[in-house]
Amino acid sequence: MTDSTAILPRKAAVLVAGSWGTALAAVLADNGWETALWTRNAEHAGAMNRERRNHRYLSGIELPEGLRATSDMAEALRGASLALFAAPSAAMREVARAAAPHLDEKALVVHATKGFEADSLKRMSEVLAEELGRPRSGIVVLSGPSHAEEVALRQPTTVVVASEDARAAEQAQDAFMNGYFRVYTNPDVVGTEVSGAIKNIIALGAGLSDGLGFGDNAKAALITRGLAEISRLGTAMGANPLTFAGLAGVGDLVVTCTSKHSRNWRAGAMLAEGIGLEEVLKRMGMVVEGVRTTKAAHVLSGQYGVEMPITEQLYRVLFQGKDPRSAVEALMGRDRTWELERL
Repeated sequence: MTDSTAILPRKAAVLVAGSWGTALAAVLADNGWETALWTRNAEHAGAMNRERRNHRYLSGIELPEGLRATSDMAEALRGASLALFAAPSAAMREVARAAAPHLDEKALVVHATKGFEADSLKRMSEVLAEELGRPRSGIVVLSGPSHAEEVALRQPTTVVVASEDARAAEQAQDAFMNGYFRVYTNPDVVGTEVSGAIKNIIALGAGLSDGLGFGDNAKAALITRGLAEISRLGTAMGANPLTFAGLAGVGDLVVTCTSKHSRNWRAGAMLAEGIGLEEVLKRMGMVVEGVRTTKAAHVLSGQYGVEMPITEQLYRVLFQGKDPRSAVEALMGRDRTWELERL
């Protein structure tokens, strides 16, 4: 494969400077890209440039040479041939709208956000296409089993970049891939985005399960049946079923349900302790995408007519005050059924 980014100026803009955006900006800088990391807060940008660390979101690593923080979006995007959007799902439309006037029409657009827009239920590639005035087919999704903390430490990580445009996916692959960050391509944008979003719901459930003192048997069942829910909804939305057996599907699901780094797992564990949702989110101090996604998936399951019992019970725990232990009992007491769909 030829390096399709070689003819372009190697300047990247990463929006925003959360933990994941910072980790991916470091990957790009390690790969020789002149990288601008945008944050809304001028003091935050100044501190990162002085101290060479993002103490607010990812304090454990020193920012590499070639990475500079800025609170000026026009400056960040000026001359950029790659724009990576890593804003939380709730802020994606606002960030994209602000970026649109400053983004070169030829720049490669990648996003690494795992969630749906709460009101419209749109995937992030759809939001970006609308706000940037671009065809959805050219937008690339970066997803897979990848904790920011481990990527920042340059620990071996493998992800997928998905786009309907094979050339765009290969450009993103070339931009991000290196000795510790391996990248595969995939044409299935819907499956990749749905997997990345719904796995956060299942991770909340895994945290609940662990917090209630249940064992490995319960977690294995939760992960497996959670994958069935992801596959059921994703396929109904037009995804390729094979995607769910890959990095964006089972890979991301396993790492998010079993790791101490998972915000969603930690939030679920706190809920199991009887801490209220509002207090949990306050203590986390960062976005817990699974909470918003549970609302979205609850609606989507009705729209597409698919059963998502784990999602349904978590919705009741999060937003209707149901006791977590009662939710587990409800799942275990469901009517008997087939494991696989009947042909």
